[in-house]
Amino acid sequence: MYRRAREALSLAAVAVVAGAGLVGSPASAAAVSLQSVVPVPASVQTAAGVTYTLPAGATIQTAAAATGIGSYLAGILRPSTGYALPVTTASGTPTSGIALLLTGADSSVGTEGYQLDVTATLVTIRAQTTAGLFYGVQTLRQLLPAAVEARTVQPGPWVVSGGRIIDRPRYAYRGAMLDVSRHFFGVDIVKRYIDEISQYKINTLHLHLSDDQGWRIVIDAWPRLATVGGSTQVGGGAGGYYTKAQYSDLVAYAAARQVTIVPEIDMPGHANAALASYAELNCDGVAPPLYTGTDVGFSSFCVGKEVTYTFVRQVLTELAALTPGPYLHIGGDEAHSTSDADYRTFMNRVQPFVAAAGKTVMGWHQLGQADHTAGRVAQFWGTTTSDADLSAAVSKGDKVLLSPANKTYLDMKYNNQTPLGLSWAGLIEVQTAYNWDPATLLPGVPSSAILGVEAPLWAETLTRLADIEFMAFPRLPAIAELAWSPQASRNWDTFKVRLGSLGPRWTVQGINFYRSAQVPWATAPSSDRVEAESFTSQSGVQIVADAAAHGGNRVGYIDNGDWIGFSGVSVAGRTGFTARVSSGGTGGTIQVRSGSSTGPLLGSVAVPNTGGYANYIDVSGSLTSAGSGALFLVFTGAGSGLFDIDSFALTGTAAVNLALNKPATADSQCAANEGPEKAVNGTTSGGNADKWCSVGATKWWRVDLGANASVGRVVVRHAGAGGESASLNTRDFDLLASTDGVTWSTVAQVRGNTANVTTSTFGPVGARYLRLNVLAPTSTADQAARIYEFEAYAT
Repeated sequence: MYRRAREALSLAAVAVVAGAGLVGSPASAAAVSLQSVVPVPASVQTAAGVTYTLPAGATIQTAAAATGIGSYLAGILRPSTGYALPVTTASGTPTSGIALLLTGADSSVGTEGYQLDVTATLVTIRAQTTAGLFYGVQTLRQLLPAAVEARTVQPGPWVVSGGRIIDRPRYAYRGAMLDVSRHFFGVDIVKRYIDEISQYKINTLHLHLSDDQGWRIVIDAWPRLATVGGSTQVGGGAGGYYTKAQYSDLVAYAAARQVTIVPEIDMPGHANAALASYAELNCDGVAPPLYTGTDVGFSSFCVGKEVTYTFVRQVLTELAALTPGPYLHIGGDEAHSTSDADYRTFMNRVQPFVAAAGKTVMGWHQLGQADHTAGRVAQFWGTTTSDADLSAAVSKGDKVLLSPANKTYLDMKYNNQTPLGLSWAGLIEVQTAYNWDPATLLPGVPSSAILGVEAPLWAETLTRLADIEFMAFPRLPAIAELAWSPQASRNWDTFKVRLGSLGPRWTVQGINFYRSAQVPWATAPSSDRVEAESFTSQSGVQIVADAAAHGGNRVGYIDNGDWIGFSGVSVAGRTGFTARVSSGGTGGTIQVRSGSSTGPLLGSVAVPNTGGYANYIDVSGSLTSAGSGALFLVFTGAGSGLFDIDSFALTGTAAVNLALNKPATADSQCAANEGPEKAVNGTTSGGNADKWCSVGATKWWRVDLGANASVGRVVVRHAGAGGESASLNTRDFDLLASTDGVTWSTVAQVRGNTANVTTSTFGPVGARYLRLNVLAPTSTADQAARIYEFEAYAT
């Protein structure tokens, strides 16, 4: 078997390092400094010796118009602290707890700024608007320990440094763009990205909804745009699209986080998905085939056909009706198949449609060729410091949104070894993304013309949330700082330290960030970080000395089927796994197993080629709550020398199963020993009879939790979890909740299931009763429903 020829430590050294696996102590960590916030605030005054510790009985008191912000903050703090944190309307001036007020802020904060004061008894955030309060809350999050971001109860204490922050944004527009056309990303992924970007005071998400490879929004007047144009993506995958309800849901979700959605329909180029959907939009009346490649500039709407303008007007009108924000983005870049004259003709025809829909035109800077319209914004994506189209736009009165590709394009590789992304605009490490001033980038553009900064993320090479996160973090917070913070307060040497302090927080949050060598990353302040070389049993691996590894060593020489075990590390109650890995080989998969190397599989994470064994990245994944006993990591992949693992962290603590041993009823049962109570007895190990089984006509089961409770997650263990054939796992079922057992609301629907264990997250909702309706009991002709265990959790 081939092994990489590298210096390794003797396996006898395992006995020396085996006791060094758990490091750090969250309780002993110092309070986060007010001066460590990203983006850096406009003004910070520390109060020496003063700290505030959040008590279990604290309340969140808000202005009457800010209860939504208070509830948002409570939703962050409750899971990790375990505190009730009731949200109440402030009467008078609060003296304890956390207060969110719309009066009394320093006059300099403006419409988006805030003032944050921390004393020994009270944290107060004041602002003129709820947007300002929201941004103050994001700062407060960073001032609390990283463990506050956990979704299960952590030990605390929850200490905040004393002092005052007065803060306000430099630019009104602070944006991120997500390309959902080259590869489609569903609603949940976009919501996750909104959560992540809003933490750093980004207030706009530009969604690139159409391109050659896919059309991603339903338009009622032209339904084939979605059903045909949305049916594929780069590489030939299934693609997808948003219904109007889904798009509206995204808009509302973003608005609750002070993020405005800017939709883009690219035109006249980047139009193949539309042209393939409707033949009449083509000059020759022939629809081209759907396109799954990555070339640009080959498609164009037919400028000379009147149906083209009917199409554009109807599309923009429908989209405007769904979009409360001020802008519609009409693209305008890379229209290489459209002549200059036709380009101007087209844009001069379609820009008035935007105004007629009550919106302001936004487009890529080539739009400067066309006539000016009131308020128009030209988005600059060039790589030089001057551009004729941009100059024309500015001379006509356009505002400028800065997205220089060689500084803000998040899809550019960090270095030549980056496994994702492109490099046509250059390599963009974190310092490159950070070290520029929007006010002086373009000598011919006055600072008064600059609306703000946006960081686009194109998705030719990105297929999953982990890819999005890897390319956006840590560069997006760097760009967020130059859009928010005063130029005089920005400094690379201090920023990289502040940025590095966010590493443990991102680890807790499960963000798959790139661990740039330019940044001094803080060590995770958690007893959950384990050195991989501290294993107590193994098969096939060796320990490799590496000064860049945590603890000075890493586990290497990993081939398919190798494994390491940790007798002192329990997986009970753990819900997440993050590993620091590197690979110059094919990469592979880390399986997280319970009890032995062949024990129950709790989850797995993929490890890509990272560009070399010295180039570390973090990979993360979720775990089921089925684990008990010692941790085992099993390595799989094709060939030898798959990857190395330096360290890992388990997140989450044991959650409370609200349904355990609670009264349960059902429509029927197959046998006397297969009653509904078997589904809440806490075990699947009692053999085939350790389940609720039903062959009734309706096949329903319900549990009484005993009192109203907050429920946000339900785990169902099916036939395969009890040792039966996986073909007998419940295929289709609904989950319902009720406070009185009479009126029910559906909280989750599962269709086409083949897994032994399903986890449904939602809400959370208030419920005393939970019900499971089985619609299709198996994937075979067998009509018996089999539920081995039903578990309900707060989160």
